Amino acid sequence: MINILLPDGSSRQFEKGATPMDVALSISEGLARNVLAAKINGQVRDLNTPIEEDASIQLLTWNDTDGKSTFWHSSAHLMAEALEAIYPGVKFWVGPPVENGFYYDIDTNGQVISHEDFKKIEDKMLELARQKNAFERIPMPKGDAIRYFEEKGDEYKLDLLQGLEDGQITFYKQGNFTDLCRGPHIPNTSYIKAAKIMNVAGAYFKGDQNNKVLTRVYGITFPKQKELEEYLVVLEEAKRRDHRKLGQELDLFTFSDKVGKGLPLWLPKGAMLRERLENFLRKAQVRSGYQQVVTPHIGSKALYETSGHWEKYGADSFQPIRTPEEGEEFMLKPMNCPHHCEIFKARPRSYRDLPLRLAEFGTVYRYEQSGELHGLTRVRGFTQDDAHIFCSSDQVEDEFKKVIDLVLYVFKSLGFEDYSAQISLRSREDRSKYIGSDEDWEKAESAIQKAAKEKGLNTVIEYGEAAFYGPKLDFMVKDALGRKWQLGTIQVDYQLPNRFSLEYVGADNQKHRPVMIHRAPFGSMERFIAILIENTAGNFPLWLSPEQIAVLPISEKYEEYANDVFLALQENDIRGYVDHRAEKIGRKIRDAEINKIPLMIIIGEKEQEEGKISLRKKGEGDLGSFTIDEFVAYAQQEINKNIPKFGNN
Repeated sequence: MINILLPDGSSRQFEKGATPMDVALSISEGLARNVLAAKINGQVRDLNTPIEEDASIQLLTWNDTDGKSTFWHSSAHLMAEALEAIYPGVKFWVGPPVENGFYYDIDTNGQVISHEDFKKIEDKMLELARQKNAFERIPMPKGDAIRYFEEKGDEYKLDLLQGLEDGQITFYKQGNFTDLCRGPHIPNTSYIKAAKIMNVAGAYFKGDQNNKVLTRVYGITFPKQKELEEYLVVLEEAKRRDHRKLGQELDLFTFSDKVGKGLPLWLPKGAMLRERLENFLRKAQVRSGYQQVVTPHIGSKALYETSGHWEKYGADSFQPIRTPEEGEEFMLKPMNCPHHCEIFKARPRSYRDLPLRLAEFGTVYRYEQSGELHGLTRVRGFTQDDAHIFCSSDQVEDEFKKVIDLVLYVFKSLGFEDYSAQISLRSREDRSKYIGSDEDWEKAESAIQKAAKEKGLNTVIEYGEAAFYGPKLDFMVKDALGRKWQLGTIQVDYQLPNRFSLEYVGADNQKHRPVMIHRAPFGSMERFIAILIENTAGNFPLWLSPEQIAVLPISEKYEEYANDVFLALQENDIRGYVDHRAEKIGRKIRDAEINKIPLMIIIGEKEQEEGKISLRKKGEGDLGSFTIDEFVAYAQQEINKNIPKFGNN
């Protein structure tokens, strides 16, 4: 008999060789009908995988990220089978699941796949899905695998085989389709009830522009037709909210190929939006005991060799800048933390200095591939709301909890109410990509899990997602469309203090190594603003809106009074503009609504005579007549009610 540990902490006994499906059936038939795959000791496996020894198991359904990923991986194979049936002679490169769906890179052998063919492919996929063909795993010696693809004349799979070792090669077969694949897969094709081909594009073989261009076909599938229909509705709404579209319409930011791909240019309104966000967080940080620092945009290559970033991330960074001086090399700053380590080290430190909280809105640079750039969410230059807390070991848990409070305050203030926390730990199997001792890692992982539990966070544990120097707590936020985004992050680090030989003198008059906590509630300003734009559809809260008011004189006769009103509001830190255009008031109101201006002040004969204004609120209409002082008080009340108070600790 073997013991199976379930996620709720309970355990069950089964005969050796039992499968995850046996475990699901022992719990309920309903679960067995819905389970797609299983995590066995943290590794996603097929449901018919024999379990030969004691193990922990998580049964994965459509509601789990790994469950969806397995479903879409299998759907990629189903799409490939459909494409092979419709376009004889096609060859396949790779077909992975992605965040929403899957794709397959295909050599079409001269045949063209266009948007007009999508319905035909979808229909064929569903026809094949109804056959309920099992996904069969077939281990194969490397020699046999090579011969199989040599006979087919498939240079793409032969290329993949070069990087695989004998004894690790598996094929998967469903229906008439067989492919080189390590899996896992869902039990059979009948789980797939709805299919949609989303797009077709070109993609270089192996991502190398010197290689042949393959056809990349994107698709998405669901276990219910209704879920596909709901997804397509959300997709249309997402297009309407796209931050790239709204950013252009609202004059927030732009890009220039002459400046460089992935390097955003912030326009005046966008710069004002950033400034408001930065000032908001600065105030909270001052109350929390942070000290602001500023570091250069470059650093010597040696700095990042010491930190380990060059070894781990050198390939993803901009290449070193060589100066005329022999052997001198600099890098565009990929991380702020090494600079902050040097600030800590700039003078002797005592236990009385701890915790030392250093904060910086620091711009960093990373070389993202041009094909991966996407608006503000994936750029090459971005500003992190970065901070590093240097503390003693016995301060780690308390400091970690204070950072959690700060992150949650940011979320609440900006309308992100639906979130969960991912505890990212080391891989249980492959420790090669991490630095530091097991003892330090165990202390750091324990501190994070304890702090998250005490704060009552809704958490999931993901093995293998830790940073190379330490575990982290990543906050996953759902936006207005139900999409998940990774925003704030907190990381515990015992390694950089070691690598930089950081020390402080303790109460015992001995030298000790501090612990370092990395944190960024926004993550990056660019990505956070992109998500904020899409979550609000550009309708920012009054305190954050770049332009809070539009003063709209009915005609040129009232422009002088309109200017006086605007100046009085500017003195009270209320931002906006006067619309002096020779347009009818209805057009001015419409344009202000389109430009997402929260408040409109109407100025006409009555307002001028009475020394008042008429107020109109976006989405609500007319709110009546106000004196200037009454309006200022109203605006301040509207601003303050959206920003909760933050503690002084």
